[in-house]
Amino acid sequence: MRKVTMKLDDLTCPSCMTKIEGALGKKNGVENVKVLFNASKVKAEFDDATVSAEDLATVVTDLGYAVQSSKVKQL
Repeated sequence: MRKVTMKLDDLTCPSCMTKIEGALGKKNGVENVKVLFNASKVKAEFDDATVSAEDLATVVTDLGYAVQSSKVKQL
């Protein structure tokens, strides 16, 4: 398992959190999705044999949010 932290550019309301958490939570191999609204960050644990951090960033950008940076850690 790995953990990704993405810094976002466009979080403007609490419904953004729900939208992002829902979309990432539906991806196979993704667990423990958390959007930190005040910090404009998304954190998620994922199985890198099933999905990549780039795949998760694509989900977020497809929703209309810009990913400024992304950090991945091994758990």
